[in-house]
Amino acid sequence: MLLIRDGTPADLDELREVFLRSSLSNQGDRADLLARPEVLDRSEVSMDNGPTRVCVSPGDRIVGFLTSLDDVNQVLEIVDLFVDPDWTRRGIGRALVSDVMATARSHRSRCIEVTANLQALGFYEKMGFVFDRNVDTTFGPAPRLHIDLEPELEQPNL
Repeated sequence: MLLIRDGTPADLDELREVFLRSSLSNQGDRADLLARPEVLDRSEVSMDNGPTRVCVSPGDRIVGFLTSLDDVNQVLEIVDLFVDPDWTRRGIGRALVSDVMATARSHRSRCIEVTANLQALGFYEKMGFVFDRNVDTTFGPAPRLHIDLEPELEQPNL
């Protein structure tokens, strides 16, 4: 059974490890990342950017995390989504995105946005995100996507 919870400062070492392992396992980005090692130095990971949700395995090991920017103008942004390469294709990314979608709905966000790398584009499209435009990033153009959220239905008072 996997658990999703808020990240804490005590999680930083494990988050750095998941980030590094996940980043370097992506063959499409590996050469660019190794050519610019400063982007792999995540001394603070992204906890300063906004809320971080972590997915924890039964052995109490962090196997994935998602960081989002605080909701601005009813738009929440996914900043980071990383899954340990030993745990890919097990629904962890989907569970983390679904978790942030539920949180966004409860805060009455109207949509979620993300800038994806090309390797993650199919994942986000399967989750219901749609392409908006390409944006410039450190490593060149990348797809910018969004998903519109249905507001939570209010329960009638009985």
